Amino acid sequence: MKEWLKKLLKQKEEKRSALKLRGDKSEDVQEVRSIIGEVEEIDKEITELRQQIETLPDDQIAGGATLPAEGRSQMTAAGGAGGNSGLAQVLASYGLTQQRQADPEDRYGSLEYRKAFMAFAVTGEIKPELRANAQTTTADVSAVIPTTILNEVIRKLEVRGRVWGRVRKLNIKGGVDVPILSVKPVATWITETTPSDRQKTQANTKVSFSYYGLECKVAVSLLADTVTLDGFESLIIDLIVEAMIKALEAAIVSGTGAGQPMGITKDTRVPAGQIVTLDPTEILNYQQWKKKVFAKLPLAYKAGAVFFMASGTFETYIDGMVDDAGQPIGRVNYGITNGIQERFAGKEVILVEDDLIQPFDTAATNDVFAIFCDLTNYGVNSNMQLTLFRYLDHDTNQWVDKAILIADGKLLDPNGVVIVKKAAGSGT
Repeated sequence: MKEWLKKLLKQKEEKRSALKLRGDKSEDVQEVRSIIGEVEEIDKEITELRQQIETLPDDQIAGGATLPAEGRSQMTAAGGAGGNSGLAQVLASYGLTQQRQADPEDRYGSLEYRKAFMAFAVTGEIKPELRANAQTTTADVSAVIPTTILNEVIRKLEVRGRVWGRVRKLNIKGGVDVPILSVKPVATWITETTPSDRQKTQANTKVSFSYYGLECKVAVSLLADTVTLDGFESLIIDLIVEAMIKALEAAIVSGTGAGQPMGITKDTRVPAGQIVTLDPTEILNYQQWKKKVFAKLPLAYKAGAVFFMASGTFETYIDGMVDDAGQPIGRVNYGITNGIQERFAGKEVILVEDDLIQPFDTAATNDVFAIFCDLTNYGVNSNMQLTLFRYLDHDTNQWVDKAILIADGKLLDPNGVVIVKKAAGSGT
């Protein structure tokens, strides 16, 4: 048995050397990381083999049996008369018996990796658990955020972001043009002698996404006060969510498109007839809303359309509005058993923070105070993979940690949006 394990150890060491040599020659970062992961697993097996060799006596198994090839099933080693259960366990540990392989473990979600990540973010120390993800080609040192933190960030964005939770999430390669069908075939009546003309369906408009970085910096001094792993992860989650949710939603609503996503209110492709204005008198008049806002949205887009406005606008002008018959238009009592649900003329009203869409009273002339649309027509393109970097700010002599997200976004179909602005020359 001991001789077998020695031969198996030699195989493992030779395999490790070959992988190391291939990793040193490779210039592909992903391949290098994969090789480093394999080497780490082999190192663990080598350590276990050496421990087994040290504990076993010489020539435990007689008969001159030969070593099975690595990974080959060895069914006679376990069970039967004179079978050695210890041998079966050892062989099973190194793939020499038939057994169901366990699902691959997420190394970024392991407790060891999470603790190593915490030490990196607090002190800058790179523990062995992070070596596979260290980027030594640049001056900045980075580590992939543990899966537990990344998953929690995504979940919190969905829960907290009332705008973010409704946009369409895409994961396509940046710079690729996505065609949009703008010409549809038309059916015509025919007779026995008059066939219809052949029509060409064209996708002559397109949208493409770029690569923009969204950055969130975190103070090391604040992190240093959090000494427990759970407390550290909770703090990181709250800090990243608080910063990135505001930036993402602000870009979706009013991004300039220069170094950031193109916002709904800044997109020049929105038809001019669907950008309307209401003055202080008209905003209180239901007929003006029907004429200037509801009637401007094409019928095909009305099914999923909702209003986005500040709470001050809804509470001051929409809630309590009545029609010509005295019936209330804005109701907040529907579904009150599950919480108040704001609605306007049957459409859901999503209340947002004042810094995202200003209330009518504080908005300046020509400022947007409401958006009427279906946000599934807005696409955000990102793989939602966050990376943490650390660098030294020489001006302040402080270590700075920052999380970076690569994303872009824009309207996929601008025809399903009505933008409501404060009328020019109106007072408050």
